[in-house]
Amino acid sequence: MTRSPITLVSDTIDRADIDRLVAWLSRSPIPRLTKGPVTVELEGKWAAMLGTRHSVYVNSGSSAILLLLAALKAGGRLRNDKIVVPAVSWLTDVSSPIQLGMEPILCDCNLEDLSCDLGHLQRIFEEHRPAAMIFVSVLGLVPDMAAVVRLCEKYDVLLLEDVCESMGSEFDGKLLGTFGAASVFSMYYGHHLSTIEGGFVCTDDKELNDLLLSLRSHGWDRDLDAETQRAWRAEFETDDFSALYQFYHPGFNLRSTDLQAYIGLTQLDKLEEIRRKRNRNFEIYRENIRSSELHLSERGFVSNFAFPVVSREQREIVRRLTADTIEVRPLIAGNMARKAFWLKAFGRVELPNADLIEDHGFYLPNHQHLTEDDILRICEIVNAKSLDV
Repeated sequence: MTRSPITLVSDTIDRADIDRLVAWLSRSPIPRLTKGPVTVELEGKWAAMLGTRHSVYVNSGSSAILLLLAALKAGGRLRNDKIVVPAVSWLTDVSSPIQLGMEPILCDCNLEDLSCDLGHLQRIFEEHRPAAMIFVSVLGLVPDMAAVVRLCEKYDVLLLEDVCESMGSEFDGKLLGTFGAASVFSMYYGHHLSTIEGGFVCTDDKELNDLLLSLRSHGWDRDLDAETQRAWRAEFETDDFSALYQFYHPGFNLRSTDLQAYIGLTQLDKLEEIRRKRNRNFEIYRENIRSSELHLSERGFVSNFAFPVVSREQREIVRRLTADTIEVRPLIAGNMARKAFWLKAFGRVELPNADLIEDHGFYLPNHQHLTEDDILRICEIVNAKSLDV
């Protein structure tokens, strides 16, 4: 008899969220649906919950990366165009710098939390003297952020955190996403919280936040505070009428909508319960998975996105999981240095740990609706010896 399917992720938007949204849409007059006051409210509440001074809500986590890098370039914050990116990351961590004319330098991963190997990272800093790095906390696993911050300070490298998979994870009691000059989050379906599509850029830096707000919306000043508007307009002798279509920077349109922001407001109260459940599931996996070459650290509070495994029997285990209707995926996207776009542009880079992830890595479901029995069922299949099948 076929058992119930186990999905990799589960939507955090439930029927109650939809009912509240329908009630809001049914108001008279109809609420503003494009970006407006609800977006501003969501930004303020998200920043307060995270512990940063500012947050900018955009249409995806990937757009958040692009917007942040563009703002740093526009603000003259980068001493050169070299930027370090983890090989075990997501496409837009690497493609965004390329699209902005920057030079990405790939760093190998470690096998404890899958973030940057700090020895390799230091060698890159010494050899290339990059201006910045995008530091990815992988799958909610907690890196040694104190060591990362020390390295960045020693070599004067701007630390940018990609926390798209790690919402709610903590190092030394402090949330990931609050250690660098800025951080990005994703609100995509299946992530810790969802606005269907969406993301945030977060920072304590007022001037950087002003650039983010301007570049998000074409490069104009409409989202800025009155004092900043007056200063920008005075510099370019722009009156209030002309300011409607004055563009101070070559911006984008990366805005989300108030409709999605309204969903976001109903999501924020769920984070504590969801991160606790994801952490509980992670601990059950860690206690029961035996067939993995990873030695996961016990550092910090892990708000796990999905559980990683590296095994020489990857293909056989994936076959068994799939046959039992359990969804499984490659470990993030493997090694970016092995992807077609990188090979065509830059050629082969030797990154042994990332190669191991590419060849033998996969990750297992984790979401708030998993039961302990679900996880033990998955662990039993992963741990089974091929000869027993």
